[in-house]
Amino acid sequence: MLDPGLVGCLAFAHRLPTREPLPPGRHALGLFAERDAVLHVPPGLDARRPTPLVVLFHGGGGSAEKILPMLAGHADAQRFLLLAPQSLFPTWDLVIAGHGPDRERLDAALAAVASRFLIDPARLAFAGHSDGGSYALSLGLTNGHLASHLIVSSAGFLAVQRQTGAPRIFLSHGTRDAQIPIDRSARTHARLLDQAGYDLTYVEYDGPHAYDPAVVARAVAFFLADHGAAEPALPQG
Repeated sequence: MLDPGLVGCLAFAHRLPTREPLPPGRHALGLFAERDAVLHVPPGLDARRPTPLVVLFHGGGGSAEKILPMLAGHADAQRFLLLAPQSLFPTWDLVIAGHGPDRERLDAALAAVASRFLIDPARLAFAGHSDGGSYALSLGLTNGHLASHLIVSSAGFLAVQRQTGAPRIFLSHGTRDAQIPIDRSARTHARLLDQAGYDLTYVEYDGPHAYDPAVVARAVAFFLADHGAAEPALPQG
């Protein structure tokens, strides 16, 4: 059998915090000497209550600082944590050759956030644009027991060797995307996800290879909506 890590399985498990929460603002987590993970903490957060978390993956050649504006305003307004890991190399390991150091670094970043905040297991999203969207979609389907929602913008590919859980998916793509044409990406992904039985919201918009702020707002509402489903149990002890 393959090592679960080689197919993208995360080792992270929900736990109770053991450290003081971080104050509002943007914090490097101090995990890595280069391209550290960044946590955006909104003002007015009640750290005693389960808190939604969005893990936001940057595009190829990108960084945490470049991608955080996609959701930082929504995080402040809606009071959810926003974690922006950074790939070790210019883009994510899965895009280059397969799961490796970026999966390990994500596990460490999730553990660091969980040590300070009580993460809501029913509201943990993987999100991203372009290569980050591909990574969020692929890693999220592999770890659907952890990721409750996937917010995927302009993803180029879908690479999954093991599927777990049933994350709800918001998939969007611009119809004028010349970098990743929609016919060979999102439309194919939407068909495959629908055939597999995932709860899918699919949005096409008139735009190039860039996320659309109005569509992002719809995705945030999708993530935070209360659909009356039974909530997963919170971690004990």
